Amino acid sequence: MARLFPTLCSQFFFCIFIILAAADDESFVRSMDRKLLGLKKEKLSHFRLYWHDIVGGQNPTAVRVVPPSSNSSTAFGLISVIDDPLTMGPKLSSKMVGRAQGFYTSASQQELGLMMAMNFAFMEGKYNGSTITILGRNIVFSKVREMPVIGGSGLFRFARGYVQAKTHWLNLTTGDAVVEYNCYVMHY
Repeated sequence: MARLFPTLCSQFFFCIFIILAAADDESFVRSMDRKLLGLKKEKLSHFRLYWHDIVGGQNPTAVRVVPPSSNSSTAFGLISVIDDPLTMGPKLSSKMVGRAQGFYTSASQQELGLMMAMNFAFMEGKYNGSTITILGRNIVFSKVREMPVIGGSGLFRFARGYVQAKTHWLNLTTGDAVVEYNCYVMHY
């Protein structure tokens, strides 16, 4: 009996410690009312933009920072950093509404397949200063490619959705391209 009391006491204090530790662990998270963050009714927006990837010339907007493997027909291993104009129309002289900033890497050994990570940083109208974040696989020679919208900032906080990319123009000699992006974004 003399041994049972210390064992029970230690088990009791251990249980109390576990309960207090669990209560303390949950103190870093709490449920919130979205209205406290100014979030109102969620809406769906559609943006049609033209992405201008300029690889050649005097002022490239895509710069190769890691060359591809020398024995690859798909440019496997290539990494390029981008700061590409986003315009309302397919011509570079069209009204610029933002920039696509991020990188893409050739991530396929069998086909020209890119892994893209970029923010569409808007510089026009009520979306000025807001971003949409895109991360996904882009098989360049497919007619239409789909990539997820994984988030955003500003008016696109808590954004989700997808983009469809369709090549409008491609120069196989220089690598320059104009791609139409249709963005479907759920946001508050």
